[in-house]
Amino acid sequence: MTTHIGLEEARLRTISMLEQAGIVLTEEEKANVEVADMGLGELAVSGLQLITYVNTDRYCAKDLVLLPRQTCPEHRHPPLGPDNPGKQETFRCRTGRVWLYVEGPATSEPQARPPAGSEAYYTVFHEIELNPGEQYTIPPDTLHWFQAGDEGAIVSEFSSTSRDESDIFTDPRIRRLAD
Repeated sequence: MTTHIGLEEARLRTISMLEQAGIVLTEEEKANVEVADMGLGELAVSGLQLITYVNTDRYCAKDLVLLPRQTCPEHRHPPLGPDNPGKQETFRCRTGRVWLYVEGPATSEPQARPPAGSEAYYTVFHEIELNPGEQYTIPPDTLHWFQAGDEGAIVSEFSSTSRDESDIFTDPRIRRLAD
């Protein structure tokens, strides 16, 4: 598997995957597809693509697009104050298959594998398999990571307010947002 894909190629593949799934984007939304390479330079295996439809002080809705076997690295959404326990999010699989890993008893034979060279930064292995129409809610401040199956996947995220700059990744090399 190649670990290199250009940012523009990833953006165009994301738009194509969304269109194939019947998800219509405006021209402005197409221009605003975010490619998150996590600063690791291996987007084909570590990162994701997303489009944020709404993100207010009360709620957020996004579509997360994962290329085949692409992994969103392990992270958590920490508390942001006494009245904010951190982001809670529900993932609903739209297309493909995604394996979500959360805190809990480790699955004996997980379907996904952390990207080569980054294994030390993956610590939770309780597997939740999501297929189209299935969903799972991740509580605030819960370590989690996820990986698409061989066809890639589209996952709709419904959550409390998203503050990506506050996410804490297990891998200290990750830069979620450009400096």
